[in-house]
Amino acid sequence: MVSLLPLLLVSLLLQTFAQAAEPVIWETSSRSEILKGEARGVSITETGTFLLGPRMTQVFNTEQAFIWSSAADAAGNVYLGTGHDGRIYRVAPSGGGVLFYDAAELDVTALAVGRDGALYAGTSPDGKVYRIGADGVASVFFDPPDKYIWSLALMADGSLAVGTGDNGKLYRVRAAGAKAEESLLVDTNETHVISLALDGQGNLVAGTDPGGLILRVAPDGKVFALFDAPLREIHALASAPDGSIYALALSDAASTARSSAGGTTQTTTDASGGTTSVTITAVDEAGNPLQSGQTSARSRSDLSGARSAVFRLQPDGSSDVVWSSNTITAFSIAPAPQTGGVLIGTADKGRIYSVTNDGRDTLLLQSNEGQISSFAVRGQEVYAASSNQGKLYRFGSELNGEGTYESPVRDAKLDAAWGRIWWRSRGAVELQTRSGNSERPDQTWSEWSAPYRDPNGAQVASPRARFIQWRAVLRAPQGGAGTASAEMEDVSIAYLPRNVAPEVLSITTLPTGVGLQQLAQIQTDPNVETSGLDPSIFGPVVAAAPRRIYQRGARSLQWQAEDRNNDTLEYTVYYRSLNENSYRLLKDKLRDNFYTVDGAALADGRYVFRVVATDAPDNASGQALTGERVSEPVDIDNTPPVVSALGEAKLIGDRARVVLEVTDATGMVKHADISVDGALWRSVFPDDGIADSPRERFTLDLPLEGAGEHTISLRAFDSNGNIGSIRLTVRK
Repeated sequence: MVSLLPLLLVSLLLQTFAQAAEPVIWETSSRSEILKGEARGVSITETGTFLLGPRMTQVFNTEQAFIWSSAADAAGNVYLGTGHDGRIYRVAPSGGGVLFYDAAELDVTALAVGRDGALYAGTSPDGKVYRIGADGVASVFFDPPDKYIWSLALMADGSLAVGTGDNGKLYRVRAAGAKAEESLLVDTNETHVISLALDGQGNLVAGTDPGGLILRVAPDGKVFALFDAPLREIHALASAPDGSIYALALSDAASTARSSAGGTTQTTTDASGGTTSVTITAVDEAGNPLQSGQTSARSRSDLSGARSAVFRLQPDGSSDVVWSSNTITAFSIAPAPQTGGVLIGTADKGRIYSVTNDGRDTLLLQSNEGQISSFAVRGQEVYAASSNQGKLYRFGSELNGEGTYESPVRDAKLDAAWGRIWWRSRGAVELQTRSGNSERPDQTWSEWSAPYRDPNGAQVASPRARFIQWRAVLRAPQGGAGTASAEMEDVSIAYLPRNVAPEVLSITTLPTGVGLQQLAQIQTDPNVETSGLDPSIFGPVVAAAPRRIYQRGARSLQWQAEDRNNDTLEYTVYYRSLNENSYRLLKDKLRDNFYTVDGAALADGRYVFRVVATDAPDNASGQALTGERVSEPVDIDNTPPVVSALGEAKLIGDRARVVLEVTDATGMVKHADISVDGALWRSVFPDDGIADSPRERFTLDLPLEGAGEHTISLRAFDSNGNIGSIRLTVRK
């Protein structure tokens, strides 16, 4: 367990800085966060534990951009098919590589080794199948009319299976020069036969596009559908020693057919090295591998939105999803010789994942190349071919003597004082830090610090800055390679960002008569605050918007404010008349971001209001900062308009003519209504047609029904909602 001492010392140390009130703890423990970093020579388990990874050595550099396919022969030679120059290289077990054959076509999309050691190579587009002897002399073995030769596999009887597109035909070629119509084994009714492999009984297994079918083809050509994947393309197939078959499927977004004009070919080899299955990977319009990110937290069986997935088909006919990702494009698969399960090569920083049959995945290795495009397994050793650039690597059971991991860069949002760093580990583990003020580390950053070796905590030596990064170095005992391995997990760094003044972003004045009333809020458990824990970890508490109510003469203010330190804010509201220079306190110690001004409490006139925000609740005395904003001028008007009659009412037949004048001392007349003998109010308009000035005259001809007294009432409204009225009595 991590001692409480680091946290106590962090608190004491950071109290000396004019910073935000509480330190932020950056904990790197979730696997999704860890995978954003760079792993060199270390493996990362499903739970986020760092271990020394297998030693991966570069065997050969083709100096080509892409390795589309690979195969291994019984002598231990590895053949690499490349693009876009159509070259095939032979790499000896010692690591020496030579150009073996240069085809006329652009890409060598499939390779397989025959029983006699001859190499079969399929080329695309508009290509052929060549047979190349050990001396490098090539001849055309099979020339079908199909545009693409996606996959090759050596069948149990020694004949060569050829998977093609755009017509989805599968051929069995028994001899050089065989005609396509004589060699047709299956017309799949699919567009492409992308991948091939042999199962434990010697049956041919084919993967198709766009139906995502896995077909078992008996020697007599009888076809049985083993599986219908929910993704469109069966990108690669690999047979495991236990008789199960692994199948890599791609979605429409990552499929070969979407980029077949410039697609890349992937090759996988079974554990015996005798059967090769070749598939095609997707590239973008520029010829670059599709980009990838990190897997999201979800069931591996949830394939909604999946970009790629690996299925396991067992000999009894059952199937399961062993791995899937919405963001990572897998390019190649092979049975894992050391641990069982499956190896998955990806475009995720050229990473190789090792996945158990029950779905527990480990980031086994990270290469320096763009993608792992093919595997060839021989015994306990695995050959991994990469693209961008086209190189061949080899790894086995031997572990690295040393491995490093660089964390993702942490953005403190503001320049910060660094506290302590601590972690959990066993064995030889040391950490370093560096900091800077650019988003990506460059020459302006500080150098890596001296090593920190105490997992219980050490003061970070890197200078104050906005960004920080840590690096871990794991070593085997005495620095030598072997089976013993250091382990590490849960790295934490404490820091305190510089305190920044809060900002009042805006002030809104609501119409006259609108009051704001606070609704009942969801209360935070008081025990949370006394515990010292961050309330946000108990779930968000969203403040309810205030309720709007009618309140005569009220003027309500609402404002928006923010604090980049996420400090609790407290507000003070001041006011002054426009003809005054000094502000007066209206209300202080507000936690709500609104306030209703009682219009009756202020004399009529024009005012401005100043809202001051302070982060004092979360900062020590003397270290609090403030920000403020002044409102637009606001009218306070509590005086109603005056309504007066100009002369006596005149009777003209059955009608009465009255002339009324409405004046408003502090605003303007906005509206008027008339009622005769208590009837419904109806609007009336001033003589000039528009009520828009402090003085308006109304000349009204009103019908009177019946003899006797009649009551005429007029009410007038000013722009602030005040009401003035008059009542006249007329005899008829």
